[in-house]
Amino acid sequence: MSSMKNTAAQSGLASTASKRRFLIRMVTVLIGGMFLDGYVLGIIGPVSGTMAEDLQLTAVWQGLIAAAALIGILIGSPVGGWISDKWGRKPIFMFDIGLFAVASAMQFFIDSPAWLLVVRLLMGIAIGTEYAVGWPLMAEFSPTHLRGRLMGAMGIAWYAGFMIAFLVGHLLTEFTALSWHFILGTSTFIAVALFLARLGMPESPRWLWSVGRKDEARALAYKYMPDDALDDVQHEDVRKGSFGMLFSREYWRSTLFISGFWFCAVTPYFAIATFADSVLEQYGLAGGLAGGVGLSAIALAGVILTFLLIDKAGRRVLTVPTQWLCAVVLAVIGLWAGAPAPVVLVLFLVFSFFNAGYNTLTNVYPGEVLPTEIRGIGTGFATAVSRIGAGIGTFLLPLSMENLGPGPTMLIAAFVALAGAALSQWLAPETKGKSLTEAAAGYAH
Repeated sequence: MSSMKNTAAQSGLASTASKRRFLIRMVTVLIGGMFLDGYVLGIIGPVSGTMAEDLQLTAVWQGLIAAAALIGILIGSPVGGWISDKWGRKPIFMFDIGLFAVASAMQFFIDSPAWLLVVRLLMGIAIGTEYAVGWPLMAEFSPTHLRGRLMGAMGIAWYAGFMIAFLVGHLLTEFTALSWHFILGTSTFIAVALFLARLGMPESPRWLWSVGRKDEARALAYKYMPDDALDDVQHEDVRKGSFGMLFSREYWRSTLFISGFWFCAVTPYFAIATFADSVLEQYGLAGGLAGGVGLSAIALAGVILTFLLIDKAGRRVLTVPTQWLCAVVLAVIGLWAGAPAPVVLVLFLVFSFFNAGYNTLTNVYPGEVLPTEIRGIGTGFATAVSRIGAGIGTFLLPLSMENLGPGPTMLIAAFVALAGAALSQWLAPETKGKSLTEAAAGYAH
């Protein structure tokens, strides 16, 4: 009898250890996807001058190529999310990293602006698809008590990928004779490694249950998910999702919140971060590498702090007050025309720190407040809305700085932040410690 008990205990421990190993693998490949997204976008910066000269890019071509990735994300995120809700997470999970690898490898052979445009478009589609499937998968497999931190870690990975790519690109450009084709193509090695690591990954048990494949869902949940997750999986509704459900009586608040919050969070951030040098110079501050890196470094610190606090302090306290603070900071910059340069710098650093913090929550909330049957399309839709905001901010900021001046421009940014704060004050839920089923039902009860 004692031997049988010991065997059962060892079996239980082995099962727990196996689930832990799987979770580590799943988290690694999902975080790797975000790292690759940041890397792909960051690696082009150090070689952009050489590339533009070699391909003889006109201003029109430069604008089209810069917009291609955004257009790709606008296509890939809602389409990828819709497909993942309809046919499963696993197929699209493998497709997007495969597309990444192919598009990245094409960079070795670019010989015209048109090819560069195609490659950037394909990469944007892959990035958008990764957003739409990666965050839902992370939410669906994560233990409740770790879900916020694991999803927040994906934001850290993006920043790390972008900064490492910039460093790698700079070092290879300065100290080697490698062509810009090869430097851009270094992302291929990461993409291929991730593709191989994703082979054999299972389908989401939550998705399987939501489409009525209960036996498969139950078997995979027993094998891969924490012991307390099976009961929550069995609380999933079995029903077919649709795009229209995002605007139904049950879920329109969730859709409005995640889309509006994300739009208002990234619009001023992308504008100020993209043109950090010129914005700082308008206020008499030193631009150049130090200014941009300073804002990026403080933003990364904000993301890390949010990662550490999210499952302890909760979502709402990290979402609502920080947006009000950023709105006030931007308003002070806009209204205080004669502010000393050091004060302006401190205010910009405060904005970057807290804005990056609540931007981390834009990655967490979509996976939590929507049910499984529309989690993919909802995340994809919110991603697309956010990228429209990023594009508007990036496009309009230099025009506003030139025609209206820095003061009114910062007041416009403050108004956008204020709108996000008011929306979050109204709709931001507290999902800390709740199962996905409970979190998604927040507005429905």
